[in-house]
Amino acid sequence: MTRPEPRVEVHPDADTLATTVAGALLERLVEAQAAGREPNLGLTGGTIAEAIHREVARLGPASGVDWSRVVIWWGDERFVEAGSPERNAAQARAAFIDPLGIPRHRVHEVASSGECPTAEEAADIYSAAIREHGAGEFEVLMFGLGPDGHLASLFPGHAGLRATDRIAIAVHDSPKPPPERVSLTYEAFDRSRAVWFLVSGEGKADAVARTLGADATDGDLATRRETTPAVGVHGVQETVWFLDRAAASRL
Repeated sequence: MTRPEPRVEVHPDADTLATTVAGALLERLVEAQAAGREPNLGLTGGTIAEAIHREVARLGPASGVDWSRVVIWWGDERFVEAGSPERNAAQARAAFIDPLGIPRHRVHEVASSGECPTAEEAADIYSAAIREHGAGEFEVLMFGLGPDGHLASLFPGHAGLRATDRIAIAVHDSPKPPPERVSLTYEAFDRSRAVWFLVSGEGKADAVARTLGADATDGDLATRRETTPAVGVHGVQETVWFLDRAAASRL
């Protein structure tokens, strides 16, 4: 199936980017619910994601979104103790999930290291939850982008890049601490109506240019992903790169 080419939006700064993405997300959720869908939302972590989450909390009460009908997931998670501030879920809960009163049974966290003996078991439990409670697709799946071109917890050269027939996998020896993680796979990414990349700062500019440039070249996708994992991740309906001016500076 042919998917639309990525769209790039460049915003003056990180604050403008955060407000724009939050507004676009709320509109998307309202439209999905109006069409009779119960939207499954895949979150990411990081500084710009935290800013977006705060804007969602600010704008959310008046948005028209029925928060009891939004299902929350994460594209990846750090396999650490449940109370650790390193967990993406902890940040999102504090920033907007709890303030907006999203019901606990709609929020699907990856099991922590205190709940599972291994990241492999946590990945299996998470995969089973997506099969049971997911809608077969993400309404919106959001990603940050690492300076090395990684997304979720799929890093250059790591075995997870080559995972097949898996929804979620364990990641060991992550080059970015903490070393133990759980990540969705490319096959899970492909089940997304919309894929949004949220990228801020000059430190990401080379990775942005490399990813979007590689997207437009011929060659084997799997080979290109070995060095730039974010290459070729597209939503069924749309793929949007939300960038601030600094992140777009090498395009």
